[in-house]
Amino acid sequence: MKKFKEFSLNFLFKISDQPVLLRDLLEANALFNDGMLVDPSKLNFNFRIFNCYMYFSILCVFILLPLLLVTHYFLTRLDFHISIVSAVAVTACVFIGYDIFKIYIRKIVSKKLIEKAWNLHFPYFAYEKYSFIASDLYKEALKDDNLKKNLEKYVLEKIIQSK
Repeated sequence: MKKFKEFSLNFLFKISDQPVLLRDLLEANALFNDGMLVDPSKLNFNFRIFNCYMYFSILCVFILLPLLLVTHYFLTRLDFHISIVSAVAVTACVFIGYDIFKIYIRKIVSKKLIEKAWNLHFPYFAYEKYSFIASDLYKEALKDDNLKKNLEKYVLEKIIQSK
């Protein structure tokens, strides 16, 4: 399953080999912890749009097509108007489902890249334990304009003090 997930993410995204900058990591971490979507350029990844369409269409074929084949016969026997309405509902689900699919995979790859960059910049601090602390410290540092130059030093000192 892990290999399939890794293959899927590599198929759906172009991920740069360049390391994520500390400031971008802290901003992405703060946004991710607040439940917002992270800008792909901050974490150095980009969607492969055509591959996303292909992947999602294959998912729809394997999930929706068997359901449609099974229910189509019964709905047309009951009343063909119900079959038409259900076709419209399924079409709406496909288009809405694609947006949900993109958001879901974007959150997965964002978390993966944030954790990877975290291990690079903060190797001695566990992501699960210190990510929310670092997020709060980053927001606090943004309020103080003089901390922009010494952001790394400020965040590291405050994390060590909170330990």
